[in-house]
Amino acid sequence: MLVVQSRGTVGDESGRWAHVVALIPGLAVVAIGVAISFLAHELIDLSPLVIGVVLGTIVANVGLLRPAMAPGIALASRRLLRVGIVLLGLRLSFDEVRALGWEGLLAVVAVVVFTFFGVQWLGRRLGLSAGLSLLVATGYSICGASAVAAMEPLSGADEEETAYAIALVTLCGSLSIFVFPVVGHALNMTDQQFGTWVGAGVHDVGQVTATASIYSGVALASATLVKLTRVIMLAPMIFGVGVAKRSETRAKAGLSDDSDGGRRSWAEIIERTKKAPIVPLFVVGFIAAIGLRATGWLSVEQLKTAKNFEQVFLTAGMFGLGAGVQFARLRRLGGRPLALGLVSWLLVASAALVAAYAVA
Repeated sequence: MLVVQSRGTVGDESGRWAHVVALIPGLAVVAIGVAISFLAHELIDLSPLVIGVVLGTIVANVGLLRPAMAPGIALASRRLLRVGIVLLGLRLSFDEVRALGWEGLLAVVAVVVFTFFGVQWLGRRLGLSAGLSLLVATGYSICGASAVAAMEPLSGADEEETAYAIALVTLCGSLSIFVFPVVGHALNMTDQQFGTWVGAGVHDVGQVTATASIYSGVALASATLVKLTRVIMLAPMIFGVGVAKRSETRAKAGLSDDSDGGRRSWAEIIERTKKAPIVPLFVVGFIAAIGLRATGWLSVEQLKTAKNFEQVFLTAGMFGLGAGVQFARLRRLGGRPLALGLVSWLLVASAALVAAYAVA
């Protein structure tokens, strides 16, 4: 008995070490990208986050990346990025959180609902499948590629359509990093207005962080609060879609809710909704960091150090996101999905702009 357990433990340890080793090539590339981003930042006075996105995109499209690098780069674009977002909470105070107010909360919900259904309507008008339209609508209205992945089991979309939706979210969210600040300055938007606009109108959390950081620290704080409010809406949105699809399917089959099939379908909806937690862990961490800042326990020097680490982690995440922009894949999208992505991007940006002027 002891021998078997020992072998299992050795096997587990071996598996863990193999996983760690698999991360090294990608993380090494990310580390180099982060170092170059900070060096370039000193020379051209551009946010290292933006430089990181550009570097990642270049590296991915000139053939420098290898399959062995994928695990480490994926870790950077997800885990390291979220660590940076948690540390970002140390910049904020509860006064800034309360500044969002009920008006801001209702505006965010209105933008999400309007764009969620609006993008699906556009997809139908362009003759695209309901599954692809639903995935694009979810990614654009909530939180980018992670929202697409969470909604995929309920969408009925195939693997190619899921890849299309993720590619569109990545493309348009990356465009936002460069377009939104230009428009913001042209409209002479305040920091609060710009931050609200970015938080409500840009897709992925990392893309929001990069876009707002170009404008100002105040804009970054506002954008992060608004964006995380959108993220929290993911689970209720998935549950609502699951209920709607369940009702539609059962109506076509002429089944009642008290049958065994009805109970099973409810269980499936609930199980799928669990994949999108009501409050993601990194959001909890972000709020906890705001609370820690409010205690006054951290010195100015400690807060400065935390900000430096925050910038490193966020830049690493930006490099990872940039590495996901594959121009060859985007060329394969074809005309209609690309048209849906671009028009939806304008729709979301326009609705968010109205909300920003209404509440900020």
